[in-house]
Amino acid sequence: MTENVSIAVGCPTERAIIRALLYFEVFAYPLKPEEVFRYIDQANATQEEVQEKLDRLVSQEKVFFFEGFYQTQNTPEWVSKRKACNLRADRMLPVAHRIARFIGAFPFVRAVFVSGSLSKHSMNEDSDIDFFLIMEPGRLWLARTLLVLFKKIFLFNSHRYFCVNYFIDTEHLEIEEKNLFTATEIVTLIPMYGREWYQAFYHANKWAWARFPNFAPRSVHAVEVHKKAGLKKILEWVQRGKIGDWLDRQSLRITLAFWKKKFRYLPNDQFDLALKSRRYVSKHHPLHFQEKVLKAFDKRVAEMKTLV
Repeated sequence: MTENVSIAVGCPTERAIIRALLYFEVFAYPLKPEEVFRYIDQANATQEEVQEKLDRLVSQEKVFFFEGFYQTQNTPEWVSKRKACNLRADRMLPVAHRIARFIGAFPFVRAVFVSGSLSKHSMNEDSDIDFFLIMEPGRLWLARTLLVLFKKIFLFNSHRYFCVNYFIDTEHLEIEEKNLFTATEIVTLIPMYGREWYQAFYHANKWAWARFPNFAPRSVHAVEVHKKAGLKKILEWVQRGKIGDWLDRQSLRITLAFWKKKFRYLPNDQFDLALKSRRYVSKHHPLHFQEKVLKAFDKRVAEMKTLV
């Protein structure tokens, strides 16, 4: 049984520490001290100061420490769950690398990043490998359709290793929704193809790193740059001009009509947020994961009576 502890801390760094812990506790995921440092919004804090504050909070029984991990709940079983998730992530990352290279060979794909739980080095037993893609402008929906058709035909619609649920194009790199959830997702993305586009994406979304000033951009030293060669170059050439424009618009029209029928129970505003569909962006999150996480986080903050 978990134990709720009423916390009131006045130090900005301590408040930031508590907020970081509470956010990841939505996923029952305790943090290492270096992770706490990366997920706080205090640019002037040092890792040594964060460790000192954590030790102080533990001594006051406002935070609990188990096997190198910190959390606000007295639930030591979370640690073994996290370790198992980390081990699964270790096994899945090489798989994700192979799939990312494969996706990068598709026409009009400019960059492939790993998103979702794997980007936080965590995988539940039923987790998918989620990918965030950057596409050629004006061909996003055509390329998306080709990827989805490949998954349905050759992978029997399996989401386990091939979940492509967020696309943007190279002319619209800045993520429009700006909140704690999207900032966390942005800074944790793992670039696996398209080195130059990860760097451009970083510059377009510095607002997210401003929320996590201690979270350095991912290293791109070993990430392959985007290149057009062989069959990819030929397929892009074939689908140039008005033919490609028409195919892209038709792909958007057909997909949007299908989604509106399938998810007709969603109000228009919720549909637009969960299944954003523009020529330059495609998001497929019908389960409202973002909204659920933020609501759960707000509830945890209220329960813990943390000063924010």
